[in-house]
Amino acid sequence: MDFTEEREELASFMRRLYERRLTTSTGGNASLRLDGGRMLITQSGMDKGATRPGDLVVMRIGGGPPGGDSKPSMESGLHAAVYMKRPDVRSVMHAHPVFATAFCSTGGRIRFDLTAESRAVLGEPAFVPYAMMGSPALAEAVSDAMLGADTVLMGNHGVVAAGGSPAEAFNRIELVEDAAKITFMVGFSGGGRTLTGDELNLIDALFGKNRPAR
Repeated sequence: MDFTEEREELASFMRRLYERRLTTSTGGNASLRLDGGRMLITQSGMDKGATRPGDLVVMRIGGGPPGGDSKPSMESGLHAAVYMKRPDVRSVMHAHPVFATAFCSTGGRIRFDLTAESRAVLGEPAFVPYAMMGSPALAEAVSDAMLGADTVLMGNHGVVAAGGSPAEAFNRIELVEDAAKITFMVGFSGGGRTLTGDELNLIDALFGKNRPAR
């Protein structure tokens, strides 16, 4: 199978991550679960803003490297680990949005209780301390954190989001960056109003059932 539709879908969202300035030209990666225990993933080191369907690599989840000359993302082990632990996840995306990554690098707290949308879609993302990019330690830490959240903030690194589709994973990364920008702006304005406990509980009651338990 050539997975034409899947390739087009994933490539378009990888380009969109770059176009929205949520990652750099060679930073970030994205994948899509395929049938038969396989996944489609971006190549290592390629220009993400120019990603085309034919640039994507098919490889087995938890298996060896793919055949051919294409080299998958160095974070392929992280993507595979999430798929193995979260059978409900169909797509995983990793990016380096500037404001969110700045918070991840300073130890500052991104507020997800300032807008109803971020709470509804993201809940309270998990955080994992820094681990070397592409390492088994990072893959294990992020995939374990994904057992209780759909979005993970990585110390001194960036953001990983999972979803039932590339669109859903993309939306989560975009909302994390929006929340980080709002947190930054509210801090400069002297505070701002956070949603109350009762208001957060109402949002969780309506939307929280769609998020993994923590």
